Amino acid sequence: MPLYSKCIEPKENTTQPCVVFLHGLLGSIGDWEKIASAIAKTHPVLLIDLPGHGHSRLINVSESHGFEQTCRLIVEQLESSPYQEFIFVGYSLGGRIAMYLNACVELQSNISLRGLCIEGGNFGLLSKEEKQARLNNDIRWAERFEQQPIADVLDDWYQQKVFSSLNPEQRQVLVAKRSDNLGKSIGMMLRSTSLAKQPYLLEALHRSTIPMLYICGEADNKFQHLAEQSQLTYQIIAQAGHNAHVEQPERFTHVLNTFLQQWK
Repeated sequence: MPLYSKCIEPKENTTQPCVVFLHGLLGSIGDWEKIASAIAKTHPVLLIDLPGHGHSRLINVSESHGFEQTCRLIVEQLESSPYQEFIFVGYSLGGRIAMYLNACVELQSNISLRGLCIEGGNFGLLSKEEKQARLNNDIRWAERFEQQPIADVLDDWYQQKVFSSLNPEQRQVLVAKRSDNLGKSIGMMLRSTSLAKQPYLLEALHRSTIPMLYICGEADNKFQHLAEQSQLTYQIIAQAGHNAHVEQPERFTHVLNTFLQQWK
């Protein structure tokens, strides 16, 4: 079964690369539609629902090969599109998957990856201790999503430190919005694409020759630190936390449009 995707073509013909948007855990293509509509004025756009999410919620990937299988499914969508050149824009989990695909040249097949924009994506963990602690944490969350009412789990999920910039009203909006997910599908993706199972990808980013931009929110201290230490080009979005493209869509769109101008 193919992943669900939605293509938005500019009103005028263009030779620009297609911009592919990949959402984060618990998200869907709907998270990007406002920004994607603005980008589609100059670039073709492809929005993809990741396995276990949105209209792809019944598509599973294995616990042992989650990243590779997810990337193969994405490549199948790209190959079935009318475009050959692509720029990835990925948030959090979507950013980690985009970085993984960039590192695995053999998975890129007949597509041409021309650029990479990562928002709040973790490059990976280095020590066995960090990986084991993260795996244990992700499994605990996965079990909760699989076994408990999803709204109850989300109430606690958005209390995590990475979401500390959210106010109570913003948290409740996200809980309501994300409650249409299937708990078992979210648990599956947490297990399959745990940060503990991801290779450390920063070195592959340094070796890559394509243009890259890392984006993080002003109040997202953890990922701002990662950006500063990464030696990658990065941009900070004012008055935003971990989910900058949702909290400040106009500012995010401006930064992304500026990055995309080099292909004009």
